[in-house]
Amino acid sequence: MDLNHLHLHVKDLEKSQIFYQSYFGFQERIRQHNILFLRNPDGFELALMPESKPNIFPFWFHFGFRLNQPEEVRKLYDQMQKEKVIIEKPIYEDEQFVSFRCLDPDEYKIEVYWGKE
Repeated sequence: MDLNHLHLHVKDLEKSQIFYQSYFGFQERIRQHNILFLRNPDGFELALMPESKPNIFPFWFHFGFRLNQPEEVRKLYDQMQKEKVIIEKPIYEDEQFVSFRCLDPDEYKIEVYWGKE
């Protein structure tokens, strides 16, 4: 059994769609009523639903995207910095792990990481 989707309420559907497509490889799959379903190449689905005041999560809440190589994490970090994405935690590196946290357009915390298996 796999965990295979995440449902987020967002202020600006188009802005969120562009963010997840640009940085995490999601593509539009279908729109049903007012929900936009995006899917990444691994089959994970992100459901985005417009709402003027999305819920506020606890300070510790975040979700993450695991990348295949540490270089991919560094490259995405550099790209996001250049494009003025808010970086919540700067890049951290050791021999086993490379990680940073950013905020999406609705300030959901996202960890981008690579971990040695």
